[in-house]
Amino acid sequence: MVQGKHVRQAVDHKVHRLNLIQERIQEMIAEGALLLEVTGSVVGQVNGLAVYDLGDISFGRPTRITAQTFAGHDGVINIEREASLSGRTHDKGVLILSGYLGSKFGQDRPLTLSASLAFEQSYDGVDGDSASSTELYAILSSLSGLPLQQNIAVTGSVNQKGEIQPIGGVNQKIEGMFELCRQGGLTGDQGVMIPHQNLRNLMLREEVVEAIREGKFHIYAVKTISEGLEVLTGYPAGEPQVDGTYPEGTVNYLVAKRLLELNQSMRGYYGEVLAGVN
Repeated sequence: MVQGKHVRQAVDHKVHRLNLIQERIQEMIAEGALLLEVTGSVVGQVNGLAVYDLGDISFGRPTRITAQTFAGHDGVINIEREASLSGRTHDKGVLILSGYLGSKFGQDRPLTLSASLAFEQSYDGVDGDSASSTELYAILSSLSGLPLQQNIAVTGSVNQKGEIQPIGGVNQKIEGMFELCRQGGLTGDQGVMIPHQNLRNLMLREEVVEAIREGKFHIYAVKTISEGLEVLTGYPAGEPQVDGTYPEGTVNYLVAKRLLELNQSMRGYYGEVLAGVN
């Protein structure tokens, strides 16, 4: 009689036959050849979740995504696109970020911003918009100066209104982060952040479910960028007040304050240049 344990054994044997590349990637992360952190917090840096599809097997692994913001008029610069490593869907996801930033912080004055986004140590093509929310968190962290938790990996696409949208490969992505954390020892505060719509798609391996049940690994389901910011930073995101400003001590207040500083610095710079020409 075929029982559940036989099915699990067959699946485990199949994975063992085909997951050599996955194991090698995990070894490279453990050796420090692939830079990745699953503890602590860093400004402008977050762990995204990617899926590698090799035909007979697909697996997920975290990928470091970084953002740098500075004065300028270039908007959001997609380094993958500039290097011809970005697919059309990924390009669309990055362009949506400008719409979100403009709707939140560009109603009273133009956005004076240059921001560069990169998938670190990625030398193959990148496609799909499932990292667009992750990229937005990195930009907002860089602007606000608030660090993001590295023990929580993130996936989910975002629209111009800041709503998180479902993605594919959610089980592989969660299991990829779990394997990496288990390799270094579960700390009890590690986990993944996913779109709330993907909860119905979860069908995780038994050891992952058991770790979640015991509180050693966590899944955060979010609906909006504001919810995600609060999980990753520990600060309230902040809702606009009657006058359009954000309450002090919130993420959005710090972002708006930094954007105002960039706007004033650019106005001052061009004013000095014009005065010098005259």
